[in-house]
Amino acid sequence: MRAAATLIEMLSRSRWDTAARWAPFPLRLIAGYGFMEHGFAKLARGWEAFAAILHAIGVPAQNFMAWSTIMIEVFGGLAIILGAFVTLVSIPLAAVLLVAMFTVHLPYGFSSIKLIAVTAAGA
Repeated sequence: MRAAATLIEMLSRSRWDTAARWAPFPLRLIAGYGFMEHGFAKLARGWEAFAAILHAIGVPAQNFMAWSTIMIEVFGGLAIILGAFVTLVSIPLAAVLLVAMFTVHLPYGFSSIKLIAVTAAGA
């Protein structure tokens, strides 16, 4: 009787272990897809357009920052989806989010997701 109880306990524990292991997957899909989508959107418009926006808001080395931001979003998002190097890629991804929040979204609002250009008159 004790062996049967142990077997049932092991099976239920392994089921919970499996569920716990897969629980973060939907969140990784959502976050990773969001980063990759923003990176691909910047590539679709042309990295030069994103570099021009960075120049208009005063970011130094706008060409380097445009490429590095795009690569961080695309490859960091892919790493998040795959669950690879999550701790390592979360640092530059968090930096990209903080810069976007303080330099674009707070001054121009969250409708700036479809931001095309920044001029002296504003977004």
